[in-house]
Amino acid sequence: MYTHYFSLKQSPFSIAPDPRYLFMSERHREALAHLLYGVGSGGGFVLLTGEIGAGKTTVCRCFIEQIPANCKLAYIFNPKLTVEELLLSICDEFRIALTLPGAGPVSVKTYVDAINVHLLASHAGGKNNVLIIDEAQNLSADVLEQLRLLTNLETNERKLLQIILIGQPELRTMLARPELEQLAQRVIARYHLGSLSELETGSYIAHRLAVAGAVASTPFPRALIPRIHQLSHGVPRRINLLCDRALLGAYVENSPQVTRTILRRAADEVFAGQPGIAAVKPRWPLVALAVLAAAAVSAAAAWHLRPQVAAPAPTAAVPVLPFPAPAPAPAARVLPTAAPFAHSDEQLALRELASLWGKALPAGDVCQVSARLNVRCHQGKGGLYELRLLDRPAILTLRDGGAVSYAVLTAMDDASITLRQNGKSQTIGVAALAARFDGAFTTFWSMPRAFRDQVARGEQGPDVDWIAARLAQLNGTPTPPAGVPLDATSLEQLRRFQAQQNLKADGVAGPRTYMRLNQLSGVAEPRLLAARTGKK
Repeated sequence: MYTHYFSLKQSPFSIAPDPRYLFMSERHREALAHLLYGVGSGGGFVLLTGEIGAGKTTVCRCFIEQIPANCKLAYIFNPKLTVEELLLSICDEFRIALTLPGAGPVSVKTYVDAINVHLLASHAGGKNNVLIIDEAQNLSADVLEQLRLLTNLETNERKLLQIILIGQPELRTMLARPELEQLAQRVIARYHLGSLSELETGSYIAHRLAVAGAVASTPFPRALIPRIHQLSHGVPRRINLLCDRALLGAYVENSPQVTRTILRRAADEVFAGQPGIAAVKPRWPLVALAVLAAAAVSAAAAWHLRPQVAAPAPTAAVPVLPFPAPAPAPAARVLPTAAPFAHSDEQLALRELASLWGKALPAGDVCQVSARLNVRCHQGKGGLYELRLLDRPAILTLRDGGAVSYAVLTAMDDASITLRQNGKSQTIGVAALAARFDGAFTTFWSMPRAFRDQVARGEQGPDVDWIAARLAQLNGTPTPPAGVPLDATSLEQLRRFQAQQNLKADGVAGPRTYMRLNQLSGVAEPRLLAARTGKK
């Protein structure tokens, strides 16, 4: 309804799990790393919990995309099952053929025997089996005990079935019961997915608007981000519900931006009955009748005549505590409205960034001439949370009223950032950047001699020697001689490193893999977080 009004291609805050809108915060990446670690650590249980709408399904989808090729996956999303129904579901997911006991009934033993035969055959063929159970807080104690018994089948090195339980916070309470102590002792990795920080909330909103096609000024002023974070408690689904309703309210009131009043009314409708939000009667239909054209009036009236259904309130099961106010950061609040230092020309910004790498570049396209000096450009789109993970200065693409500029980001902490222009530095609050930054950035990384974008098994060269030497250094093993071809052992070491570093474990050494190898092995490169956090 409001997409045309705000020049958007589609609704940016739909709660449908559209992969184009994927936003992985640092917490989501940590959760993903725990799942990947659990799969590679010899079996048992892995536990992922989080509030309703925190993004557990998002993490699970990312995990499924990155699961190693030698893993067979079974996924159960409706665990309100009896023991027999669960075992049958496992057989269906793994495509296990059952051997029926004549004319007699199928028993639990029939299912378990078939599953054991399958697990042994998979192990003999070099395959691992991973069972994911979503909404696991709905599992009964009997079903949980049966799952524990399924993990009894093991070799000297590992268990033959890996089980990942994903659920709401009460799942942790369930596993703390005395009768489930044996299962709890088999949990080899657990992670509770928290909410987004205020900074991440701003990046999340900007990211979704950018994906939806926003090119002009954002409909959410920078000053509203703290309030959105406070009202939503940083939970992505709540942010979506609140921002969607707020955009609709701005459309109905013919406002170019969401105001605090509009946001307050949207929150009253979306979070009706939750503590800390004042009740306000919506007035948008009356305003619409007065100021909008007939078509807009019809659309707005139709929306307001629909039954208003409040968002699912987790307070029925788990009390929602008021989100603590962020710690004051004086440096971030000194210039809350200052315009960020930025270049109008991207090439000038890139040259200033390249100077941080100690490179005086000759004339020509920056990314082309820097590559000849073994410094490669890397373009990404993921916002400040992604740059925190990369931990390196970058060029940020800023948009303000249709104008595009390029800021050189040199340092960052939780509340403030430092920009550079023509050798001068500027420290401003993150909020001053959030509404302008569209999430796109460019950075540099030092590449090894004779770098190739992709190296196949059996190939050799200086870049293969470089990777082998860095992995040996990190693993504390002797450096292999030069000229050794890339073999299966080297690929497995590379995949293991990627999984440990929360990278895509595909055995392909791309820019992110090289960046992390550089950082961990002491290659001299500028860092983004070191100046403020003391990170080495």
